Amino acid sequence: MGVKGLWSLLEDYSKTNSEIYEDIHFRDSKLVVDGSILAHLLYKMANLDQNHGGEYLAFQAEVQTFFKTLDKCQIKAKVVIDGGSGPSDIKLNHRMDRLRTRVKRIPDALKGGKRDFYALFTTTVFEETLNDMKVPMARCFGEADGQLAALAREWCCPVLSRDSDFYIYDLPEGVLPLDQFQWDSVKPSGARSYISCKRYTMSKFCALFNIDHQLLPVFAALAGNDYDNLRDVEWARYVPAGSPKVRFGGDRLVGLLSWLGARTDRTTEDTLTAAMALTHNISQQARTEMRTEVQNAMLEYRLPSSSLRRFFSEGTIPPLPAEIWSWVPEWVRASLARGDLGANILDNDILVHRRKFLRIQVECSNLQSSNLTSWPIRQVMYGLLLGQGGGEVEEVDRDGLELVSVKVRPLVQGAAQTLRLDSPPQADRAVRLQVCLETLGVEEETLEGVPAHLRLPVAVTCYWLRRASPEPTLLKALLMVMVQGELNRRTGGTTGWQGVTCHNPQPLDGVVAHSFNQWQACLKDASQLNLLLSKPLPEPHYAWLYQGRLVHRRQKQLQEREPEVIVQDDQFISLYRRLLGAVTQPDPGANRRTGGPEAQLRASMEHLHLNTQEEEEEEEEEEELGGAAGLDQGSDGSRVEVKSRRRKQ
Repeated sequence: MGVKGLWSLLEDYSKTNSEIYEDIHFRDSKLVVDGSILAHLLYKMANLDQNHGGEYLAFQAEVQTFFKTLDKCQIKAKVVIDGGSGPSDIKLNHRMDRLRTRVKRIPDALKGGKRDFYALFTTTVFEETLNDMKVPMARCFGEADGQLAALAREWCCPVLSRDSDFYIYDLPEGVLPLDQFQWDSVKPSGARSYISCKRYTMSKFCALFNIDHQLLPVFAALAGNDYDNLRDVEWARYVPAGSPKVRFGGDRLVGLLSWLGARTDRTTEDTLTAAMALTHNISQQARTEMRTEVQNAMLEYRLPSSSLRRFFSEGTIPPLPAEIWSWVPEWVRASLARGDLGANILDNDILVHRRKFLRIQVECSNLQSSNLTSWPIRQVMYGLLLGQGGGEVEEVDRDGLELVSVKVRPLVQGAAQTLRLDSPPQADRAVRLQVCLETLGVEEETLEGVPAHLRLPVAVTCYWLRRASPEPTLLKALLMVMVQGELNRRTGGTTGWQGVTCHNPQPLDGVVAHSFNQWQACLKDASQLNLLLSKPLPEPHYAWLYQGRLVHRRQKQLQEREPEVIVQDDQFISLYRRLLGAVTQPDPGANRRTGGPEAQLRASMEHLHLNTQEEEEEEEEEEELGGAAGLDQGSDGSRVEVKSRRRKQ
């Protein structure tokens, strides 16, 4: 997560001191890439919409372009991705503060403000794209910073990141700040190309502030410490006269660095003793606790030997922390390291801390969090991970515009009682499939005729219809986009789907957004359960499934103009019919719940199936089944012909 304010501080100092960063032409080198930071920054730099739930296809294209550019410059990238918080849980307060801030930004985002809400499948699409491109990738168990730095040190290559934690590590080839990595304007040099960028090294930083490099971990720990007494120390009073002006309270960091610089003849322990002495009116016990916390924070910057080097060169699975070794079987370790398992399935948050941070999305804050719709799916996942008696999991989510924690009990029932965490790869696929479909409340027959890689999204849609009771227009819009995405994927077409950016963000309907967020949350949790069960259902092509602004546009057209969308594409009609028929089939308990919301939904959709004359059926189905080839992703002009008329009685 970095040292808060350090990146901005160095940017301000670089305006008057050109020695902080070195201008280089980067090519013909290994490069260790901070994948978690890169995924989010590429999404943001592409100016893609962040409020409507994701523009995944355009994001996929951005990721592809980035790594093709590296390849053109003979840069051999190894991507490392975070896998949750570290065993020490030392950055819990930072994570909670960031979530609280995001929750408070929801009202502004609903009005069209760009407030950094990354869509649920951002990392999933990023990893999916890397796998398709065969870019070497590893996921850490816990935070990746230490392993990234250790790998870069052993390979003598730079780290590409924006996390200022890397400014504290002693890396021989330094850090390439992502913001100044000009990959989108590659320069030729003879027969080869290079990327213009800047490089940061610890030696230049220490020279600028006249600080011993051994005291940098002390600086980072004191700057990020959450104890009120240490935060109350007026570090700014140590700022030297004539120092450059800095933003965002950076004078506090400058003062702390200056104070440390005046103590280069002191040991680390002496420096800590002096820092503790600056606190007043506290007990010796409280001072001892503060010192222990600072020392623990300093340990985060002690580089281990890299456990990923052999993984990238030989495929050797990295060892897990001792605290959880006995919890995780070999197949899980292998799948996790390769990135085959989702980011939040198997990490320290669940296995060690019994905690899961749920993603905050843009939606009507007066409604309950969209994550609540899929909590029964997560219960089953926790049951497989922890067992029935494994203890409750604390879920961190929003309630209104406040951050709350809710205890969720792991659930083991039905076919899941025959499975354990160490058994899914060896268990019969029929059993694993039964666990997945039982959780979603779908019969296997429901999915007959559905393309294999769309079966999980269709099963999730069935679950969503029963749990969320969406309006029919939302279902139709969702299926229209899903069908067109599948047809474009098959043909390689991207008509109206590529290169759409969001220069003029528009307000969105928070209630509609809430419903679509429910669907994405269900798909996210169901996909993680499916992975944990060793993929009894094929994984979808996530980049083609959902396009946020497009699905919102379609729903608005359907709701406000009551259109009948004329379709000339037989493939579209055929696939749309199959998916619509599957998701509106009576569920296993329909006869017992004839008055429930799912029955009401089927009644409202019934005109899509029943007509009095065979000729009317063919004519009206062609006009009603939604979507056309060439659906656009949110541009001003619609690429489908829309016509309103009264239905025949």
